[in-house]
Amino acid sequence: MVYNNKVYLYTTHDEDNSTWFTMDDWRLYTTNDMVNWTDHGAVLRYSDLSWAKGDAWAPQCIERNGKFYMYVPVISKINNRGAIGVAVADSPYGPFYDPLGKPLVQSEWGDIDPTVFIDDDGQAYLYWGNPKLYCVKLNEDMISYSGDIIQVPMTEESFGKREGNQERPTLYEEGPWLYKRDKKYYLFWPGGPLPEHIGYSTSDSPAGPWKYGGTVLAADGNSFTIHPGVIDFRGKTYFFYHDGMLPGGGGFNRSVCVEELKFNKDGS
Repeated sequence: MVYNNKVYLYTTHDEDNSTWFTMDDWRLYTTNDMVNWTDHGAVLRYSDLSWAKGDAWAPQCIERNGKFYMYVPVISKINNRGAIGVAVADSPYGPFYDPLGKPLVQSEWGDIDPTVFIDDDGQAYLYWGNPKLYCVKLNEDMISYSGDIIQVPMTEESFGKREGNQERPTLYEEGPWLYKRDKKYYLFWPGGPLPEHIGYSTSDSPAGPWKYGGTVLAADGNSFTIHPGVIDFRGKTYFFYHDGMLPGGGGFNRSVCVEELKFNKDGS
């Protein structure tokens, strides 16, 4: 998130000696120059949500009207499956609180990896899901939604073709990130099979339909998962992801990476 000419990077946190995706909190790092970073520690824990029982997985935080909304996937006590909650703060550093006391979205295990985007007309969109992809329009209060939850059609034209897996016919796996540039909408997403790469799709509307654009980042980095994030900051576009390349790193002990993202003249 970019706010007041500063980058706020909200991350998950792999617990030491983990042999699975064991994550208990969400952490914050900030920078003014993309070089020097400040670690602010944990700003929210899954235990701060009374209805959550674990798995503080990939979040996204966004600002609207001076308030900060962090969308977080966790395992719900309600049905022991994935759910998405929203926590609110008056400062990007927190403290964050749960205004609903229940999930914002709760349906099945695949309710993970939320991405939130506010378009130029003020309409906010929430995308999420593994292996299915869902979308809903958020209300202006950012803690409720209007209309039906839409399941995005998983077509080869939209997300490319995956071979040998009838249950996952396209390359899309999880972890969407919605971004806009020059009136074009980009959906970045980790693609399969494992190890994951990052692909992208484009549209003339934030609600689709989507057209598959290819691979942004090939599978690599000593981690079989990956997760994109894209921001504009001081005239450049930056692409965030994770890998396991630091000493002692791996699929369950990952680190943050960032590179400048450049576009061709045709928008690809």
